[in-house]
Amino acid sequence: MTLTLVIGNKNYSSWSMRPWMALKGAQIPFNEVLIPLYTNAADKQRILDVTKSGKVPALVDGDVTVWDSLAIIEYLAERFPDARLWPADRVARAHARSISAEMHSGFMPLRNECGMNIHRSIRQKNLSADAQANIARVQEIWTDCRARYGGQGPYLFGAFTAVDAMYAPVIHRFRTYDIAVTAPVRTYMQTMGANPAFAQWTKEALAETLIIEKFETD
Repeated sequence: MTLTLVIGNKNYSSWSMRPWMALKGAQIPFNEVLIPLYTNAADKQRILDVTKSGKVPALVDGDVTVWDSLAIIEYLAERFPDARLWPADRVARAHARSISAEMHSGFMPLRNECGMNIHRSIRQKNLSADAQANIARVQEIWTDCRARYGGQGPYLFGAFTAVDAMYAPVIHRFRTYDIAVTAPVRTYMQTMGANPAFAQWTKEALAETLIIEKFETD
């Protein structure tokens, strides 16, 4: 049975991007259902019909529904072990899960001040000290991963894993807000930019015409 992933607008929905990237990166077949966010009561009800959380993304696998980006990725890792969404090595896997959970639960200043808006013109903005600290921490995470696992491939843990999917929206945040980054971070961003799944999401996001004004204030 083919999986169905329900997502929001590709231009804005960073949470939707994460499991979508995991599925595409692992070459797991799925159907995509995009429900525009913040539009009308009918679209809100369509989301509620899938998950009582009222939020996307949500994954439907037969009689199983999973919501929340990281929960979906964990489900996919169990459902498709050969996809190697987490590193095979136990120590590396613990590291990967830890920094994925850190992204999932943290970095609120960066999220709030640099929302994902892929069609936003590239320009800087004044950021708080807390957001700057978040940016430094992300760069520290990426640089450490590349130093440890770079010999195994171009991604954070060598091969593409769930971690790359979890941090994928940050690539767009760093790009659109013209964040100054180190050379290793820039190289990783270029690697992700060339990833076919990342490129597809970006292209389709740029083709969207729906504007959500609350996300266009900066």
